[in-house]
Amino acid sequence: MQETHHLTSVRPTRVRYVTTAYAMVLAIVMYLDRVCISQAAPAMTHDLGLTRVEMGWALSVFAWAYALFEVPGGWLGDRIGPRRVLMRIVLWWSFFTAATGWVWNAASLIATRALFGAGEAGCFPNLTRVFTTWLPVGERERAQGLLWLSARWSGAFTPLIVASVLDLITWRQTFEIFGLLGLAWAVAFYWWYRDDPRTHPSVNEAELALLPTREQSAVGAKIPWRRIVGSVSMWLLCIQYACLSYGWYFYITWLPTYLREARGTSVKFGALLASLPLLLGGVGCMVGAQLIPRAARALGSIVLARRIVAIVGFVGASGCIFAFTQIADPVRAMLLLGLAGFFNDFVMPACWAGCMDIGGRFSGTVSGTMNMVGNIGGALSPLIIGYILTSNPGNWALTFYVSSAIYLMGGVCWLFIDAHTPLEPRAL
Repeated sequence: MQETHHLTSVRPTRVRYVTTAYAMVLAIVMYLDRVCISQAAPAMTHDLGLTRVEMGWALSVFAWAYALFEVPGGWLGDRIGPRRVLMRIVLWWSFFTAATGWVWNAASLIATRALFGAGEAGCFPNLTRVFTTWLPVGERERAQGLLWLSARWSGAFTPLIVASVLDLITWRQTFEIFGLLGLAWAVAFYWWYRDDPRTHPSVNEAELALLPTREQSAVGAKIPWRRIVGSVSMWLLCIQYACLSYGWYFYITWLPTYLREARGTSVKFGALLASLPLLLGGVGCMVGAQLIPRAARALGSIVLARRIVAIVGFVGASGCIFAFTQIADPVRAMLLLGLAGFFNDFVMPACWAGCMDIGGRFSGTVSGTMNMVGNIGGALSPLIIGYILTSNPGNWALTFYVSSAIYLMGGVCWLFIDAHTPLEPRAL
């Protein structure tokens, strides 16, 4: 009896928080590697003698490769475990980050960025698989909020970091240095992480009691593709994420051009304003992550809590985008567009925590499927905007009306999404 009392009085270790920290650092490295090319593009275009079309292909091919390899990357994590998969894909994309500095013409650049995108594709599905294994259900929204806060703020500050680095060294050397960051992370993660928390030497029994069972987090099981394809909530989760990504991709593609052409801002001031949606988006991730558990306790339903938060996010983003077109002052207008970024990412914890609950031990595949469809929507965004501007020269307002309507479509999807009930029973 005394021994039992001693075991129950031991405080749980907090090794799971170190796992979350590893995920946050990887999100920062991932977005550094992804976004740095936008700042280096002018020098690359000059040195390589590229046309705008060739550089455009180099920038867009990443998104298509990224989307194409989302499901294979998530599936592989479910089959063999995220420890081996993350180590391999981070080494892969770090190599092609460095290799971007070794390109010699348009074809080599496009091929390198496609291979880079294929490597990054498995990152977030496998990190979601890590969270599913290592975190209690009540901590999942917060972890996803921290993960996406890291990603968004990394994307916001990367242009400033790269600009400072480019003042000291060439763009070729910059890509080589950034590639080393991923190499260091992959080595450290593979040495420290375990796919099964029960095999980690630093985890005590009290912490294990908080975590999912071994059966719920096991790897190697056959993927239930029929259940995934046949789930209405899964389809709607994918569609709403495409709507979310459509709006968000504008911030990292056309926004700087819009600010210069339609608002008359300088390059530096425009870059500062363009960072607002990403900065406030990171805040939105954390606010959404904090609200969902509280709303679930108040309402007695995690499904309803996620639904309400997601709908508020979509409607808020839609309204801010629409109102943005009515304001002439560029600073006040961008504050409103930054608020649209806040509401956009307000939805993120509901999306990704929903994948964890729906997918269970198949959360890598489920989240990879959602992210694949989402990034297809994101990749279509700059193309559709380009066609709108070609057909209606200078009519930027129409592009925002379309984005506002697509945001509303995402909100409608959440009226029917059950972002909690798993594809298979929890008790296996």
